[in-house]
Amino acid sequence: MSEPKESKNAMKKRLKAEAAAKKKAEKDAAKAAKEAANPKKEKKFVAGDDADLDPTQYYANRVAAIEKMQAEGGNAYPHKFHVSHRVPDFIKEFDSKTKEGERLEGTTVTVAGRLNSVRGQGKLYFYDLKGDGDFVQIMSDLKTYESEEGFNAIHRSIKRGDIVGITGTPGKSKTGQLSVFPKQIVLLSPCLHMLPKSQGDRPAITDPEVRYRNRYLDLICNNENRRTFEIRARVISYIRRFLDERNFLEVETPSLCLLPGGATAKPFKTFHNDLNQEMYMRIAPELPLKKLIIGGLERVYEIGRNYRNEGIDLTHNPEFTTCEFYQAYADYEDLMRMTEEMVSGMVLSVCGSYKIAFSPKPGMPEVEVDFTPPFKRISMISGLESAMKISLPSLSDPQCASKLSAILKSRDIECAPPHTTARLLDELVGEYLESEIVNPTFIMEHPEIMSPLAKYHRSKEFLTERFELFVAGRELCNAYTELNNPKVQRERFLEQASFNASGDDEAMCLDESFVVALEHGLPPTGGWGLGIDRLTMFLSNKNNIKEVLLFPAMKPNAEEVALIAANKPKDDDKDVNQGKKFPACQAAKWEGADLGTEAGMRSLDCRLGDGAGPFLGGSKPSGADGELLRALATLPREAVGFFGNVKGYYNGAMQFSEAVRGTWK
Repeated sequence: MSEPKESKNAMKKRLKAEAAAKKKAEKDAAKAAKEAANPKKEKKFVAGDDADLDPTQYYANRVAAIEKMQAEGGNAYPHKFHVSHRVPDFIKEFDSKTKEGERLEGTTVTVAGRLNSVRGQGKLYFYDLKGDGDFVQIMSDLKTYESEEGFNAIHRSIKRGDIVGITGTPGKSKTGQLSVFPKQIVLLSPCLHMLPKSQGDRPAITDPEVRYRNRYLDLICNNENRRTFEIRARVISYIRRFLDERNFLEVETPSLCLLPGGATAKPFKTFHNDLNQEMYMRIAPELPLKKLIIGGLERVYEIGRNYRNEGIDLTHNPEFTTCEFYQAYADYEDLMRMTEEMVSGMVLSVCGSYKIAFSPKPGMPEVEVDFTPPFKRISMISGLESAMKISLPSLSDPQCASKLSAILKSRDIECAPPHTTARLLDELVGEYLESEIVNPTFIMEHPEIMSPLAKYHRSKEFLTERFELFVAGRELCNAYTELNNPKVQRERFLEQASFNASGDDEAMCLDESFVVALEHGLPPTGGWGLGIDRLTMFLSNKNNIKEVLLFPAMKPNAEEVALIAANKPKDDDKDVNQGKKFPACQAAKWEGADLGTEAGMRSLDCRLGDGAGPFLGGSKPSGADGELLRALATLPREAVGFFGNVKGYYNGAMQFSEAVRGTWK
């Protein structure tokens, strides 16, 4: 069968398409020949030329580059790099030894740090290396480097933010810049993220939320903020040195307590599973430190964290650092003199002058604070009466609280309930005394009702031998002659307990173990406490406590909330035995009950849950406790731990040795 004849129109279209294809092929061939004759030059590498990339793309490129390096046998994360000089030490040693345009040939140093800036191309590259808060220039040229291949490879690999090690020769550039001239550069740890850059005098990161939540980033990018934490370290070192030179012994006391005590504050609660016991984070180390004085350690101090379940503001953080010391045979007058000597000496040592500039609140102008000793002293009640130009009601007046409340109302001063005498007085002190203080001032001789642990004043009725040091309206220090009469101490605790019953959740509880310790004899003692965070705020001119805490408490953002929810530990079941059976046990008779049965053990669990202390009879063990422990010891561990109260009782009581348990009667 013959093929159909091509129409004239179809033939025209075909010939036109063939001609167009031929023309395109000739054009492509000519272009290829031209490119072959004149090959395109590769773009010259310039250090830092990717700084304009989107941060997401920068991260992707960086991850890909490091993975490629690792796949080709490189190591972006070596285990070790020997450092001969810290950057500050390098500057100190070689700045005076070198001259403009000179290199100390024959001298080799090794330094390491983070690349703060990168620039250069071809055969010469410049870097600013940051280490321990100081900077040194790295001036890398092809002639000095160990090989051309290594030179090109490393400078194409490293970026701003990377941690690198430098082996090279010290010297100075022609402009007099102290430098290291590398023979070798080693990548020690890459920075995969694009770091923020400062613009002129503007810091690289200004958002406080970003700085506080990512302190590592703040310290990387805003080098000047490092000084705040250097000041903090110097404050702590000075206090330690001051007390050590006066024969004080540094000690540690528990952060986890059965009772919160030593201050008026609301505690954080937690729970100890094995002892089946509610516990508290300490609000102050005062009571255990005084127990050590009773035990014969006559001068003790502790620098450590305290925890208070209170608001977060410019001067308060839920966890904070204090120093407390206790000195036998001293009183509050001795402590005032020590405070003047320590604080003024510290300010002079850290700041170089007794006078410092401080801005009390954000946006407020700076004021000059003069720490020159001696400090001014104000007696609280007489100072209030002088400032308010009235006579306050007598502290012995049963209607004192209601009269003070009326005074506050008449002056439009608010006080959060409950309106106890102590809280009302504290509000007046804040309004009329604390707010007027600029230079260091002792507010002293607090009422007994405000000072449950302070000793009564030897000549002024209803007052105590106590003082607080205020600077620029802020409390810095609290100290007093310690109350050492156990009878009076118990009465003060009971009075505080009544405040607690009235709704004051910051009032102290009755700590009977401390009263018993006092019954063994606490010598005349002076006790002192100082807030490390607040003192650092003054010396670094920071008016927000978050600035002087490396990791301040922050309300979680949406991302952190999701992370917390995804990683939340599984809560202990309230009924730990849900779905479990009481194990089979041999008989274990005790007071007519068989503890080898679930019913007998349940009855014991209820009895222990109703108790007022860790033992059957309350706070002291007896022979009955010894008998019960012997019965429980015959049962399997699973049976003893089946009920929470029994488990807690057994684990707590078995902490006493068998010899001690044998003395229980």
